[in-house]
Amino acid sequence: MLRWLRSFRPSASQVLISLLIAGLGWMSGGALSRVDQDLRIMYTEYTLGAADLAHISADVMRYRNTIIRALQADSQKDFERITESLPGQRARVQLAVDRYAAAGLRVSRSGRSEPEDIEAVRKSLDQYFSAASTTIDLLSREWNASSPPERDRLRRNAEEHAADNAGPKMIQVSLALDRLLDTVADVAKDMRDEGTKAIQSTSIMLVGGSFFIALLNLFLTKSRALGRETGQPSEHDPEPLRPDHTSQRPPPASSEVLSVRPLQ
Repeated sequence: MLRWLRSFRPSASQVLISLLIAGLGWMSGGALSRVDQDLRIMYTEYTLGAADLAHISADVMRYRNTIIRALQADSQKDFERITESLPGQRARVQLAVDRYAAAGLRVSRSGRSEPEDIEAVRKSLDQYFSAASTTIDLLSREWNASSPPERDRLRRNAEEHAADNAGPKMIQVSLALDRLLDTVADVAKDMRDEGTKAIQSTSIMLVGGSFFIALLNLFLTKSRALGRETGQPSEHDPEPLRPDHTSQRPPPASSEVLSVRPLQ
């Protein structure tokens, strides 16, 4: 093995073909690695992210329904039991928004921006939660009012505020979430198209590179064969053996020929 390694002398054509094969494999591996990374991003940040956005919409609707139930409470005890879940629901919504915002946000080729849309969702949620808190504060003051007229006035103010302020802001939250979902779908479509183009270009490069290397190998093999036919030495041909003149002896001279006497 060591003797073979010491005697191994690759030709220039062998080195060239080896470099071409290695370069083709390296470029193909890099393209496929980028496609694999895009697929992971599409799953972790977009498929799961879209599910989180759907959960945000459902949690906001649940928060809204809790406010409505609080407006319909028959006693202060029922009111407190209903509203005690509101802080947890709000924290869950904000946590989901923050988790999605922490992912790699992008801008689509059509100009739709995930950072801008997620900021619009945050702003609309803050406005809605502020309006809902005002409604809950009015209801809390109602149950602590000292007189029935004061209680009726606070109840009326809470219902009007829930209908005129919190209601429209809830619609703004839904619209902002819809815009964000459309942007997420647009960005995911761009990543899918980029992955498809990368796979197509990699396939074309592999097929074209394979044919080129095969043709180059045939051309170099044909060149060596023509060199042998014309008698020109090739770098792959073994060096011809040279006659050893020192081992040849001249024919004996006539004077050196021994005469054989007949036996007496």
